[in-house]
Amino acid sequence: MRFWVSDAGGLVDAADARVSVLDHGFTVADGVFETLKVVHGTAFALSRHLDRLERSAARMGLPIPHRDRVAAAVHETTGANRNEVGPLGRLRITYTAGPGELGSDRGEEATTLVVAIAATAPWPDSAAVITVPWPRNERSPLAGVKSTSYAENVLALSEARRHGASEALMPDTRGRLCEGTGSNILVVIDGVALTPTLETGCLPGITRALALEWCDIEERNLPIEALWEASEIALMSSTRDIQPVHRVDDHAVAAPGPVIGPMAEAFRRRAAADVDP
Repeated sequence: MRFWVSDAGGLVDAADARVSVLDHGFTVADGVFETLKVVHGTAFALSRHLDRLERSAARMGLPIPHRDRVAAAVHETTGANRNEVGPLGRLRITYTAGPGELGSDRGEEATTLVVAIAATAPWPDSAAVITVPWPRNERSPLAGVKSTSYAENVLALSEARRHGASEALMPDTRGRLCEGTGSNILVVIDGVALTPTLETGCLPGITRALALEWCDIEERNLPIEALWEASEIALMSSTRDIQPVHRVDDHAVAAPGPVIGPMAEAFRRRAAADVDP
């Protein structure tokens, strides 16, 4: 594999990809990132991901990354690794404040940009998930920002794995259904497909946004207990697309159901027809 690293001036072998141990992304998680699905060598929805990368950088007070530079780095990385990655890959853009002091103050050196890629397998047709009590803080300055500060997600996902699940769902501080560690949530109640509003502090997901445009889904604030009322549930993310859920904690759910099943298939068709919607 070859990764794109700004410190190296471009593509380098993965074994030689290096950033400074003083990089603020490493010392204090001072950075933002995007994860993209790569299909047959092409990154899906790149323009939308670059839009969100810029919004996240602005919210973090980082210099706005040069869009053409990031796009070129993505294209170079996907092109250089097309044979190794195969039909389906996961690409990550990481953008940090760059080298700084051993503390919270930022340095004055240039920012760091890394684009890495790996082959991946399709997700199963349905997922098992758990709920965790640790809330998202919808009043946090990082609410809705795809920050590299992901330790809470790591812990929640580890708990999910311990229970044989692939995702953990959490409330916001007001007890409203919010999101998963790396996904947005879709529930069907009384035949209506619903997803939490951005007021809950959930990430404005790319797949979530496309699903709202392409499918009949309403945004609504719901208590996390709505999971037990839902006849169908799904996860939405850049690598999962719309993935039905067959179990929440010890509660079985129809997967795929009559609402989410056709919706997921329609989403796949639309995504296949346009790589940069």
